Amino acid sequence: MTAGMSQTRKRRVSLGLRGRLFGTMIVATAWSVGFAGAAPSAMAQDVQSKQWYLSAMQAEEMWKIATGEGIKIAVIDTGVNPSTPSLKGQVLKGFDATGVEGDEHNDYRGHGTTMAELIAGTGKRGGLQGLAPGAKVIPVRITDTELQSTHSVNAHDDADAIRAAADSDAQIISMSFASDFARGEEREAVEYAESKGKLFFAGVGNNAQEDNKEQYPAAYLQVVGVAATDSSGRASTYSQHGKVVDIAAPGDGIPTWCDSNFKNYCDSEGGTSQATAITSAAAALIWSAHPDWTANQVLNVLLDTAGRGDMEKGELSNYVGHGLIRPSMNILKGKGDPGAPDISPLTQEKTSDSTGSAAPSAPTSAEPETDRKADDAAMADASTEKNDDDQLVMILGGVAAVLVLGAAAFALVRQRRTT
Repeated sequence: MTAGMSQTRKRRVSLGLRGRLFGTMIVATAWSVGFAGAAPSAMAQDVQSKQWYLSAMQAEEMWKIATGEGIKIAVIDTGVNPSTPSLKGQVLKGFDATGVEGDEHNDYRGHGTTMAELIAGTGKRGGLQGLAPGAKVIPVRITDTELQSTHSVNAHDDADAIRAAADSDAQIISMSFASDFARGEEREAVEYAESKGKLFFAGVGNNAQEDNKEQYPAAYLQVVGVAATDSSGRASTYSQHGKVVDIAAPGDGIPTWCDSNFKNYCDSEGGTSQATAITSAAAALIWSAHPDWTANQVLNVLLDTAGRGDMEKGELSNYVGHGLIRPSMNILKGKGDPGAPDISPLTQEKTSDSTGSAAPSAPTSAEPETDRKADDAAMADASTEKNDDDQLVMILGGVAAVLVLGAAAFALVRQRRTT
């Protein structure tokens, strides 16, 4: 990161009453197909009937042109089970950063497998249908609180996981985990991922009604912070808001695997976890249609074509950032300005235009302690500039299954949670 970038902040404007009314207008303007009648059916047995956003996003029409083929997405989560009907043939070799028994193909919670299916699931035998069924998943496993409390685990798994994803041949990183704390080694891993030409999405969190603290890695400048939407086009009251939010996507009411037994799907309130996976899949669709683009260009089009109601171009909402994702605007209508290949849409700073990387490699288990406290303090100071000053919960949303993932066994309590 350049010295100039260190002073750059994700910018937001206070939208006032007009911005607060955006939630009532987004339904009519965000997608070509409206939300009317798209609410999940409580009686439906097929989980795909509860994926209300697929028809609204014109998924079937987009798949005639782009399916995500040729794109690989690193899913940093609880692991990914490659044997579910929807994921057979979709999951590649990845990396296990946990330090416990098993590997990245052993999902100890079911959360990571759900995210992978929302991205690249084929929907076979009634399983979750991915928005980018032609894409492939590279699983990268990290720990949660329960695993940390019962096993001796790698204290640096988050940074190691991000570096492994950066060193893989994935073009996109999707991370539906979050922590209240900025950590120097994690920030450096995020910067490294950017230098490798990766497009990094992370959920902004589901605690808006509690402390609404900024969540990391979503709050890092190089990461696209994703908020969630419900089926009426409004922000759920728990989808976190503030300067960390860059874009919004469907998240509310989307089913998940119940647990690590993988016998049944369960109804879910939803969350920014699901929104992050769906946004990653949307980026995969755009990238597969334009394989010569860089991460910056794919993201620029995703932001440029987002549904923003009556917001002026360039205005950003504390609740949905640039607006609601609309990949069909590019896939079906050819809209969206890709911009410069080496300029980040998030920071407006010059970046590497790297588009490829080597096979996954094992990162070092720990980073030097030198200046870590100073780095963390600097990030904490920076985060105060990103506090939200708008009290009204606006649009779009997605309720979240919040699994607090602290690391009480570690010297630094991480309090990492799924988003």
